[in-house]
Amino acid sequence: MQINTPTPPLCPHSVAIERLSIGYAARHKRHVVADALEAHAEGGTLTCLIGRNGSGKSTLLRTVARLQPKLGGRVELGGRDTTTFSPSQLARTLGVVLTSRPDASNITVGEVVALGRAPYTGFWGRLSEDDRRIADEAMQSVGISHMSHRRVCSLSDGECQKTMIAKTLAQQTPYILLDEPTAFLDFTGKVELMLLLRRLAHEQGKTILMSTHDLEAALRTADRMWILADGAITQGSPHELAERGDIERYIGRHDVRLDRQTLQLTINTEY
Repeated sequence: MQINTPTPPLCPHSVAIERLSIGYAARHKRHVVADALEAHAEGGTLTCLIGRNGSGKSTLLRTVARLQPKLGGRVELGGRDTTTFSPSQLARTLGVVLTSRPDASNITVGEVVALGRAPYTGFWGRLSEDDRRIADEAMQSVGISHMSHRRVCSLSDGECQKTMIAKTLAQQTPYILLDEPTAFLDFTGKVELMLLLRRLAHEQGKTILMSTHDLEAALRTADRMWILADGAITQGSPHELAERGDIERYIGRHDVRLDRQTLQLTINTEY
């Protein structure tokens, strides 16, 4: 069930999708994952995209990031259609963090983060003193300055995720998309990463859109949520979605209870 909510005027650095169709197009076949999607994420906020396995979360994020072509509709960053960005313009506008670890695992954390300056270093890729300062500040922002000389192959999953986020911060983009950044992290690592992303959105004005299966963490930390289910997006703040019953409909289980005031989930273990 999709509930259409009024879309407020978009502020700078907002993300908007309008009648977006996502999926895969081969030469003789077209597979649509979801059609006519409508949603927005306001600038300077953390928006969590949730949905069951196979609902199309990764496909949606990859389409918004222009890593795969859309089948129809429109994606806007700050009111501008993403198809009008050149590759270099997009690299200075949008940073993407995927779940996979970087292939170049034998280089250092500092070298990976410095790669975020690639859109600004020109043909030869030489780092200026300003580039190095920005990379250092990015590592400091996520608390990994002490790891700058460590090899990526020696990092835990959480440390690797922080490294890739620091790389994106060094890229100095107003938008950051993350696909399942809390996957494979323990509870402490998930909490730490979610609070970090919220802080980056609020303190640095980043517009952060991330997918996650961790509903409890999303309810507690997100400014806004997109629920992708049955080929449609229901959107709103965690409290708005809870009050309307959207969270409970998404969960779809009578033995899981949501407190609409505290947003706490409890499981009935009595059989």
